[in-house]
Amino acid sequence: MSLTGKDLLGGPPPTLLPDEPEPRQLLEAGTDPAEVAARFPTHSAAWAALAFAAYDRGAVIESYAYARTGYHRGLDALRRNGWKGFGPVPWEHAPNQGFLRALYALGRAAGAIDETEEAARIRGFLDDSDPAAVRALEG
Repeated sequence: MSLTGKDLLGGPPPTLLPDEPEPRQLLEAGTDPAEVAARFPTHSAAWAALAFAAYDRGAVIESYAYARTGYHRGLDALRRNGWKGFGPVPWEHAPNQGFLRALYALGRAAGAIDETEEAARIRGFLDDSDPAAVRALEG
């Protein structure tokens, strides 16, 4: 399905989050994600970056907490932009990637602490949002 195409099976249209240029540019420039999250606490990509960094250094609980924050901030943004709790959230739309990265990080950390039901639920959520997200993040 294209970003602007209509689902021929009658499903909901894809949810496309708006770009947030200032926090995006700060992250792209290498600004500490903690600084970006402090200045822009609703920006999921900053929380996802913190979650990935914590996981990489073995701080799984910290990763889980950062990822959960990014996930909830992302859900809020999705709902503000017409998402009704289901439907595609395309990976190819760059502003969606912060939420999808936080969701992935949450599932990964949940699995690492043996929250198997949560990890499975999140994997299903990712697959329902856009299977390309998992391929890109695990690729």
